[in-house]
Amino acid sequence: MSEVSIFRLYLLRALFALMFVGQGVLQWPAILQRTTPWTLWHGVGSSMLAALSLSAALGIRYPLKMLPLLFFEMLWKAIWLLLFALPLWRDHQMDAATAESARATLMGVIVPLVIPWPYVFAHYIRKPGDRWTPNGPRTGA
Repeated sequence: MSEVSIFRLYLLRALFALMFVGQGVLQWPAILQRTTPWTLWHGVGSSMLAALSLSAALGIRYPLKMLPLLFFEMLWKAIWLLLFALPLWRDHQMDAATAESARATLMGVIVPLVIPWPYVFAHYIRKPGDRWTPNGPRTGA
């Protein structure tokens, strides 16, 4: 069963709205009103999160078509938490700024709870991929 309930669609829309507004109010003022130069990776990260916030606006209207954005959100947070924050925490080397980022990033646990996994398996795993050649596969002989 890959049908997505209206309730789940509204949960997805709410999550996309949270991403749009939540990251938007954090990133855009910081980008547009900054008074000092940023480090390279601070600028890269802020730009990526600002683009994510704008892209999430499409998810409000097209929640199923924008599921890959949620995959990206879930994966980057998992990678950062598991490969960067966890080792620092385990070795008792986490500073206050990293601890604050880890707490904020842990809010991403809601993403896999909202994703309609039966739909994902039906449309991203079981369904054949797009063709690789201009004319597609030949049928018949």
